[in-house]
Amino acid sequence: MSDQLTLTAEARDRAGKGASRALRREGRVPAVIYGGKEEPQTIHVEERALVKLLNTGHFSNSIIMVEIGGKEVRTLPKDVAFHPVSDRPTHVDFLRLSKNAKVEVSVPVVFINEEAAPGLKKGGVLNIVRHDLELVCENDKIPSEIEIDVTGKDVGDSIHISEVNLPEGSESAITDRDFTIATLVAPSALKKAEGAAAAEGEEGEATEEEGGED
Repeated sequence: MSDQLTLTAEARDRAGKGASRALRREGRVPAVIYGGKEEPQTIHVEERALVKLLNTGHFSNSIIMVEIGGKEVRTLPKDVAFHPVSDRPTHVDFLRLSKNAKVEVSVPVVFINEEAAPGLKKGGVLNIVRHDLELVCENDKIPSEIEIDVTGKDVGDSIHISEVNLPEGSESAITDRDFTIATLVAPSALKKAEGAAAAEGEEGEATEEEGGED
C-alpha cells in the first residue's frame, strides 16, 4: 500500500502570474485542487515541505491529505511543474478523491527471486521493458510497488502482464494487449541490440550533418 502523506496549505485569494510570482518569492508554491464534482480550489503550500515529499520517491502515487484551515482534503498529485533552470517546483495540481473513486497511477515494478532464475544463473540479463505499470486502483488501495517473481525464468523467456498477480483493487490500465514487462536475454543478444541502436543513432546524426552543409 502506498503511503499517506500530509501537506499543510493555505487558500489562495488571488490568481494570475503576478500573484504566483509573489508567492514563490515568499517560499510558497501555488497549487490547485480539482475534481470530485466540486469547484477547483486554489491554494499555496510551503516549498520546503513540498520538496520533502517529492524527495520520498513515491509522491506521485501516494495519497496526499491536504490540510486547509483545519479541514483535510484527500487528494492524489496529478502534475508538478518545475522551473526549467533551477528545477524548483512552481505549481502543483491535486486531484480531489471522492469516496470509493478509482484512479489511474503509475506504479514501479520490483523483480524478486532472481537467484531462482536459471537464465540469470547462466549469465543472462534481465532486460526490463517497463519499469512502471499503469494501473487503475481503488484510491485507498494504491500499491507502492508491484513485485514480479522471476523464479524458473530462462534465457529467451518473457514476462507479460497476464502473468503478474496484481493486488486486490488494482487492474491494468492497458487492456487491449498482453504487453511485455521484461525479457531474459543472453549478454551477446543485449550487446547486439545496443550496438544496432547506437549505429542507427550515428547514421541519423550523419544524415543531419550532411543536410546541414547547404
